Amino acid sequence: MLVVDHVKRSFGSIKAVRDIGFTCPAGTVFGLLGPNGAGKTTMMRMILGIFPPDSGTITWQGRPIDRNARRRFGYLPEERGLYGKMRVLDHIVYFGRLHGLDEFDARDRAVVWLKTLGLEGNEKRACGELSKGNQQKVQLACAILHEPDLLILDEPFSGLDPVNAEVILDCIRLLASRGTTLLLSSHQMWQIENACSAFTIIGAGEVRAAGTLAELRAGFPTRPVRVVPDLPAIRAAFASCGAPEPHVDAGGALVYDLPVDADFGRLLRYAVAAGPLETFQREEPSLNAIYMRALGTRETAA
Repeated sequence: MLVVDHVKRSFGSIKAVRDIGFTCPAGTVFGLLGPNGAGKTTMMRMILGIFPPDSGTITWQGRPIDRNARRRFGYLPEERGLYGKMRVLDHIVYFGRLHGLDEFDARDRAVVWLKTLGLEGNEKRACGELSKGNQQKVQLACAILHEPDLLILDEPFSGLDPVNAEVILDCIRLLASRGTTLLLSSHQMWQIENACSAFTIIGAGEVRAAGTLAELRAGFPTRPVRVVPDLPAIRAAFASCGAPEPHVDAGGALVYDLPVDADFGRLLRYAVAAGPLETFQREEPSLNAIYMRALGTRETAA
């Protein structure tokens, strides 16, 4: 497993990582989330050994990460890093050779991944001629060709439309099923909510929240309840139970943010009596809602 323990890193007077720790179990997909400038990329680059932490430790399989361990890592950076004039197939094979594969093995694997990623027919095109989304998929192929033990993905959905984003998600699931450990960062919460086994949310270089989605939801203080239709009698029924003022979503439903220990059965009975009631739906908080609260609460406290 990957263990990050009380890691700190500064660049001059800028404290990029103040105190971050998490454990990424082997063979899982782990989400490292946070806004721009939170320290995610800095953390990833320390894991890769691009620069060392000022303090704290990072270990892989119980040992400090050395050159041999890093050869078994893969990395997809957020920035585009392709050689624009190089042909797609040659580019992927080249990166496979850098990771120690021979020419024939690298080429065979590259052909398989081009098909898996929906890039068939682009083998002889120059990388610079591809769309941003297809360039991203070429970069991913370069990162996974050597079948890494640990794969680090920094904003893997950048520049992708929903269809191609799903292709990348399928690829992530495939790699995880084969035993690869994946650490990924993304601002696309809805795409990774069900893909990751656990999450760490960071802000200003510190951990703000951590756990599985179930654990993060268990600690969330409210639950949204969607009610249809929006009728004065239903609003009055909720108000009589002490419910806060609702907001109306894009579909015209009333949405109440209620305490997790609210008597939802009582509210349902009141709503039915005030009806006609079409929808009464208690929902679990989304990863995005958890993310916003984890950052907003701490920002307010600061």
